[in-house]
Amino acid sequence: MKKILLTLLIGLGFNATFAQWGPPGGGGGMGRPGGGENGRPSGNTQKPATLDLEANVPKGNSKISGNVVDDALTTAVEFANIALIDITTKKPIDGTMADEKGFFSMKRVAAGTYNVQVSFIGFENKIIEKVVVEKGKDVELGVIKLKQSAKQLDELVVSGQAAMIEEKVDRLVYNAEKDLSAKGGDASDILKNVPMLSVDLEGNVSLRGSENIRVLINNKPSTIVASSIADALKMIPADIIKSVEVITSPSAKYDAEGSAGIINIITKKSSLQGLNLNIDSGVGLRGSNLGLNGNFRKGKLGITLGGFGRAFYNKSAGETTQLLKSTGVSTEQNQEGNHFGMFGRYNIGLDYELAKNQSLSGTLAFGLRSFDRDQILNSSSFLNGSLLNSSIRDISSIDRSNSMDANVDYIRTFKPGQEWSVSTQFSQNKLINNFDSDLLNISNEILSRQKNINDNLNTEITVQSDYVSPIGKKQQIEFGAKGVFRTVESEFEYLLANPTGSFSSDARNPSGYLNYSQNVMAAYASYLFSTKKKFNFKLGARYEYTEISADDSRGNIEIPAYSNLVPSINVSKTIKASTYKLGYNRRIQRPGLQQLNPNVNLVNPLNISYGNASLNPELTDNVEFSLSKSIKKSYLTISLFARQSNNSITRVSFASDSIPGAIITTFENIGKEQTLGTNVFGNVILSSNWTLNGGIDVYYRYLEGFQTGLTGISEKVSNDGIILSGRLMTNLKLKKGWAMQAGGGMRGNNINLQGTQGGMGMYSLGIRKDFGKKASFGMAAENFFGGMVMRNSTDTPVISQKSVNYMYNSNIKATFSYKIGNMRFVAEKKKVKNDDVKSGGEEN
Repeated sequence: MKKILLTLLIGLGFNATFAQWGPPGGGGGMGRPGGGENGRPSGNTQKPATLDLEANVPKGNSKISGNVVDDALTTAVEFANIALIDITTKKPIDGTMADEKGFFSMKRVAAGTYNVQVSFIGFENKIIEKVVVEKGKDVELGVIKLKQSAKQLDELVVSGQAAMIEEKVDRLVYNAEKDLSAKGGDASDILKNVPMLSVDLEGNVSLRGSENIRVLINNKPSTIVASSIADALKMIPADIIKSVEVITSPSAKYDAEGSAGIINIITKKSSLQGLNLNIDSGVGLRGSNLGLNGNFRKGKLGITLGGFGRAFYNKSAGETTQLLKSTGVSTEQNQEGNHFGMFGRYNIGLDYELAKNQSLSGTLAFGLRSFDRDQILNSSSFLNGSLLNSSIRDISSIDRSNSMDANVDYIRTFKPGQEWSVSTQFSQNKLINNFDSDLLNISNEILSRQKNINDNLNTEITVQSDYVSPIGKKQQIEFGAKGVFRTVESEFEYLLANPTGSFSSDARNPSGYLNYSQNVMAAYASYLFSTKKKFNFKLGARYEYTEISADDSRGNIEIPAYSNLVPSINVSKTIKASTYKLGYNRRIQRPGLQQLNPNVNLVNPLNISYGNASLNPELTDNVEFSLSKSIKKSYLTISLFARQSNNSITRVSFASDSIPGAIITTFENIGKEQTLGTNVFGNVILSSNWTLNGGIDVYYRYLEGFQTGLTGISEKVSNDGIILSGRLMTNLKLKKGWAMQAGGGMRGNNINLQGTQGGMGMYSLGIRKDFGKKASFGMAAENFFGGMVMRNSTDTPVISQKSVNYMYNSNIKATFSYKIGNMRFVAEKKKVKNDDVKSGGEEN
């Protein structure tokens, strides 16, 4: 298969080389015909106005291009309208639209003198007068700054005008840099406010009720995410996040990983000429952070260098009661713990323009994580109301890792919309998950001591090549090939203290290991076209072949290779102020590191957990229909979706055969999971400075599988229920640089195969003062009337368990940021992306 992949990559290289000699496609008009970066068809984006162009306009061989940005030089104005105005008649004779980076190119312009008008809703129109075009010579207008309009808008509200949330052709975008309440926090604080997403107390993320998702950072995976989504989110400060994209119907270009969809976290990047330095800091009752990022660009060379660190500290408490129905033994447990964590990530990036149409870029990033928890666990077991035994455990857990991501990307552009790229990436994460457990008597004297040592190494190598090209004005084709080569190594050992105080191997829990290798070879093709009736179609198919080899201390694990053909269909149509979208796709969910890890977690000896190295992939079919409509100053999106998964990867719990009163939790491929639901989201511009947005998610979930009954025989079991979530947020821009934000949300009980996971609520208030365009100071408070409580339950024919967890996460924090430097805007380079494996985000 590696030879097949190499052949495909070489073939793509020849195709890209010869493509420049083919007939020219499309040319003028719309900048990037048929689509934008990441396969997004820009032709379906609403315009604020329609140009009435004069007919029979003479064409030439010159080009006018430029970049449109806001006057703060921080944000590109996406999809701005550009009109070429006849200097005599004052009427538009040609026009185009800027792309998602604010870049536009108007081709086939005849020699002459023109005015160029640039406009977009929410900004004041700008006219560049007397632009002289000479025959055969291109005109570069450079950076065009638009000033935000101070007038209240009377036009229809379009997606680009949402202050916090944008609805694009194939994704929802949450503009995190405008979220005041999350400043000084981490990525999980941001994701709590994103429609369709929910985050539990441990930081685990679910999309429309499913934790089987794919999380990317800047369109690329990272081994920190592959190990644990919850841990990865804690390593990303909210201050460096520009936006969060929720992609529920990915095209064939995206890897098939992620049953429910893809979450893409976009961090802030420099696309400026010159030198700048950004300082972001924050201090609070539950966490503090410090970040320093610098950017330098001169001519063809760009350099980025940055680092940030974050520390958090918190307390938790919980109560658990459980009953083994087969024996009648019941257990009561309560715990109190202190948490302390430190996270850091440091990066250096280089990009260089090899030629006018070629660029080379590379990034090297390092990450460090340290999460320590001290916990006192009290346990008591009863039989028929009589005390059997009780214990006190003093537990210290250490969860640490260091990661490294390196990538090199080459991009060659042949003409607007036509490019070929080759991308490579190496990613590695070393993890340590250890704990020390001391058994105490009522006088706090140590009776026995136990240790668990678990070292893990997660490595990933990726190589891919992609080619995209327009065909005329209303068509686009893209295809590519990719190889991902992963290895997982895990070694674990249990130790017991001798009478002398030294430690030796625990004979009851022998040491072991897991070697797991997974190679995925893929190829895809997609075709986008628009009809005369303004229907947009994007059809694609992706083929993935997966081969796995695995062995542990018991011997080889037989996991056969498998192949999947993954189709995707996306259809959209805009009628006046309404956009209709219909999508279908098939997704794959491969097991992640934590789901595979065979290390037995005995931190709580009555609640034991371990992974399952024999897990098979989960296959899911998704169908989605949505309507987005502008109503005066309001914007409304309603979506209906249905999802069915076979071989669903799910947690299951059962009674231990060897430890009386203990419950074991692991992962299994259950029979199937079905979800049917709706999302409603609305955004209202109350005034030019005041916005209100919110949404409701309602869905029905049904799970079906098998579990062990009282007789010891496996029996069919099912569970179903309705899950309700909602959120509401308002943003107010005041005079003299002041801004305020307030919001809240709730998530109802989630349905599992064997019970329910408790819901929770949250609320926040933030205020910020900008001192010019260089500095800002803010204050924010979260859950300031108390912490959060989560109640979980599990009920089977064999076991019954109920737990209550308390998180004391009331927080007040202050944030400060400062920018140094004077830079000017240039077009941003496209980055490589890689979006393929399951991250094991449903555990922590």
